[in-house]
Amino acid sequence: MKLGLMTGYSGNKVKIPLDAIKRAEQLGYDSVWTAEAYGSDAVTTATWILAHTSKIKVGTAIMQMPARTPAMAAMTAMTLSHLSDNRFIVGLGASGPQVIEGWHGLPYGKPVTRLKEYITIMKMIFAREGAVTFDGQMYQLPYTGEGATGLGKPLKSILHCDGEIPIYSANITPAGVKAAAEVADGFFPVWMDPQQFHVFEEPINKGFEAAGGRSLKDFAIAPFVRVVVGDDVDACMQPLKKNLALYIGGMGARSKNFYNDYAKRLGFEEAAVKIQNLYLDGKKEEAAAAVPDELVDACNLVGPADRIRERAQIWKDAGNKGHVHTMLLADASVEAVELMAEVML
Repeated sequence: MKLGLMTGYSGNKVKIPLDAIKRAEQLGYDSVWTAEAYGSDAVTTATWILAHTSKIKVGTAIMQMPARTPAMAAMTAMTLSHLSDNRFIVGLGASGPQVIEGWHGLPYGKPVTRLKEYITIMKMIFAREGAVTFDGQMYQLPYTGEGATGLGKPLKSILHCDGEIPIYSANITPAGVKAAAEVADGFFPVWMDPQQFHVFEEPINKGFEAAGGRSLKDFAIAPFVRVVVGDDVDACMQPLKKNLALYIGGMGARSKNFYNDYAKRLGFEEAAVKIQNLYLDGKKEEAAAAVPDELVDACNLVGPADRIRERAQIWKDAGNKGHVHTMLLADASVEAVELMAEVML
């Protein structure tokens, strides 16, 4: 089992927890990850962290695919890999229609198709086996569609890809998980119950089969796990409940919310419906209160240090089974970083 640190995206000011990151690096953490929504971007913050560290890997969880062409993402990845002694990891995601269409002004399209085409093109660019050509539903290289000049030609990257650059993907839908298992090197569940691997097992196996026979040894499962240390378990749970309510209740329309569907697959169908109804009715505090303690506990580690040590054994067991490759500790304090190193490393 490896440990990583998830820094999240900044609020109204860019904030990078370098103290926690450098302590994690000293303790043997494998990776640290940045994010983006519609404020700070993931690449600039990842670059800053790479420049202030020397050993720890740095990834993006996630770069929004529609906001960048596959070639631009590949160029970014190869550049950062060269500058950091091969410490950069690509993390991709489709984001959601609200952000892609509302913020970027682009059609959301087909996220699963986009993921497969995007990674395929990136890997072709990394490989440099020839000039890149691709004719897909979402991407064509060279582009020959509406507005094309006809002057485009296949190109091969000037920059060589000297080391392997892993590509992870953020997915929770069965179709998305299957696609990730087929073409990516790993995936991020936004949260995960380590005792319910069955939620992902079938689509992962289908993806492996489509790829021609892969296994969990070739594929990293890296869930986001919040670790909140404190004597009062209920108080530790409150910010996590607000976060879960935001995703389950507000990240999407009533008729299309991937996180709500995921909570239902984890066995919290009644709660998921209630949380969404309250949240979309503007009752955000009540929606947070409706998040079951059992859901918070299943996917996170909260409370006194001894309680966290005890419950962390569930995650260790999942790691031994190959069901969890890396725990990405989200917004963890230095105290939490040190505690998890003691328990897991």
